[in-house]
Amino acid sequence: MDPKRKRAGLERRHRHLRKRVRGTAQRPRLAVYRSNTHIYAQVIDDEQGHTLVAASSLDEGVDRGDDGKVGAARQVGELIGKRATQAGIDQVVFDRGGRRYAGRLKALAEAAREAGLDF
Repeated sequence: MDPKRKRAGLERRHRHLRKRVRGTAQRPRLAVYRSNTHIYAQVIDDEQGHTLVAASSLDEGVDRGDDGKVGAARQVGELIGKRATQAGIDQVVFDRGGRRYAGRLKALAEAAREAGLDF
């Protein structure tokens, strides 16, 4: 598949998703971006336009280990969950960024739920 066409489809799906998913101060948005090698998660208050907490597979202490990229995504989910609960955030809306809820995205989401986030 043509890379430009693939990227355009991803952006179209994300725009469609963002029409319904909006973060507020009471319930911010947990946005996940997945590249080929890394995964990034941010908790965003869209009303103020501020990132409240963030975590990524580039953070210190996050390594692939035996599970590879899925294991790193799981660790990022735990990290974002801990940082969000420390910041007083317990409820979020999940923004999967136009990607399917599977693999690394699912591992991150489940780990964030186990760490105390409700979505």
